[in-house]
Amino acid sequence: MVIVLVLDQFDKENNGLTVSAARFAEQLRARGHEARIVSTGNPAPYKYVMRTKIFPIVDPLISAQGTVFGRVEPEALREALTGADIVHMYLPYVLSIDTMKMAREMGVACFGAFHTQPENIMYNCGMKHVRPLSPWLYRWMNRRFYRYLDDIHCPTEFIAGQLHAHGYKQRLYVISNGVGETFQPMDVEKPLEWKDKFVIMMVGRLSAEKRQDLIIRAVIRSKYSDSIQLIFPGKGPKQKMYERIGSKLKNKPIFGYYKKEELARLMNQCDLYVHASEVEIEAISCIEAFACGLVPVISDSRLSATKQFALDERSLFRNKDYKDLTKKIEYWIEHPEEKAELSKKYLESVKQYSVKISVEKMERIYRDVIARQRQRAYSLELSRESEEEEETALAEQNV
Repeated sequence: MVIVLVLDQFDKENNGLTVSAARFAEQLRARGHEARIVSTGNPAPYKYVMRTKIFPIVDPLISAQGTVFGRVEPEALREALTGADIVHMYLPYVLSIDTMKMAREMGVACFGAFHTQPENIMYNCGMKHVRPLSPWLYRWMNRRFYRYLDDIHCPTEFIAGQLHAHGYKQRLYVISNGVGETFQPMDVEKPLEWKDKFVIMMVGRLSAEKRQDLIIRAVIRSKYSDSIQLIFPGKGPKQKMYERIGSKLKNKPIFGYYKKEELARLMNQCDLYVHASEVEIEAISCIEAFACGLVPVISDSRLSATKQFALDERSLFRNKDYKDLTKKIEYWIEHPEEKAELSKKYLESVKQYSVKISVEKMERIYRDVIARQRQRAYSLELSRESEEEEETALAEQNV
């Protein structure tokens, strides 16, 4: 198959969506398909470059989040869609909307994905307490984009449930974005400066909804504070704030960007993974962590799907409650044998989230969607031909 993946940002792996799309394209090609990318940024093999859309008033806010929006470059898009079997659109914005219009004109099957939780938008706009905004955004995205599609990919049951609850009538396919083979247990030693430290990690954008501040506050409160090292791979607008809060710690939190190979190695040097995010559609980084053998401690937020990965209550803490998180962290410091046993169970559970399995499932869905849309186009063509024949026959009778 020739598959076109459409997303606004592809070059910088500063968010889970970009990482997942790159991994997905790589796996599709490994299975013999042609995976083309339609996105903004720099030219690359298999990539068709679109223009960046500028929003004059709010652009500084958008840039601070590390976010980019694309708009169609018609000639490049037409080239990307020529000969394609299906177009897979990741986000409900202008680039996907215009791509869908052209794909329909060219007879290319269309498939959507739901990766933007309304609460992500609300938190980053400083409007997280405006509760009526969430259902309005669900309706807005459906009216603007998703209602024109019959099929939507949902990374988790959680977000599929949210779509059902907000009136989405499309076929919903629940498939994890999947974790790659890079993330697995490795025999690596901690750096010398961490030898006597209990190292805790959370991967994610340093933004309002991710709540890395809860982890810092929990460690400040802990009786083991002086022997804990925090690692926060990620970038974002909250970094300076987190550095300021973390300055109270003996061991200052470490921030930075790591390539996937470096990140996998780093995970194998850590002792615990904490995912404090209040809003999350899947959190592939959490799966990557326990694929490396880390036991996770996850927020039980009602707006986060990540809690589904917890194997028991020891891997959950009360959302927004850094005092409860302190207790969970201290429990795992004090019970290393239990942590080692639970680590084995997480390594077993991760098998179901393999990106290879996810791509195999998606292949079957692609074929079904293509066949269904081609059958519909064929039926419409037959209907038009039948109508034309009837009109011709009536015209001949009248003559």
